[in-house]
Amino acid sequence: MPTMTESPPGVSGQGFFLTSLEKAVGLARKNSIWPLPFATSCCGIEFMATMASHYDLARFGSERPSFSPRQADLLMVMGTVAKKLGPVLKKVYEQMAEPRWVIAVGACASSGGIFDTYSVLQGIDKVIPVDVYVPGCPPRPEQIIDGLMKIQELVEKEPLGWRQSAQYKAILAQYGIE
Repeated sequence: MPTMTESPPGVSGQGFFLTSLEKAVGLARKNSIWPLPFATSCCGIEFMATMASHYDLARFGSERPSFSPRQADLLMVMGTVAKKLGPVLKKVYEQMAEPRWVIAVGACASSGGIFDTYSVLQGIDKVIPVDVYVPGCPPRPEQIIDGLMKIQELVEKEPLGWRQSAQYKAILAQYGIE
């Protein structure tokens, strides 16, 4: 019978192995992310390709895109966001339950893209906090999948008490979100 020279951190014994609650919750959250696609232009088409059978975003635990903010935990903002749409985006973010994460997909959502005009928001991080930026104009499906995998890493490693911490509340307060 093979023996382990060094067991990983946790409680182990004959026939079982336990880990911390934080790691188990992180693993469950990581593999069951429900994205809310907020697509306003061409990056939304690339997202459709990412969800289709060739790339199949469902392999990563994002089987069910949610079109209700109350049933989603990942806001994927794709495309150009006009300044008039900024308050709507913020309202959608506020309606999402904690924990929630945000991906800015494409150059327009990240920085306004080629539209350096009075009417285009120069990055959604002006109205809501962003966790991961996906570059490109429009980004390839592989890049969107990479962005989702970066979110999964954040989700898995996030401490359970982070959302109640003073530091997190200070970040939200910078955006006027309570």
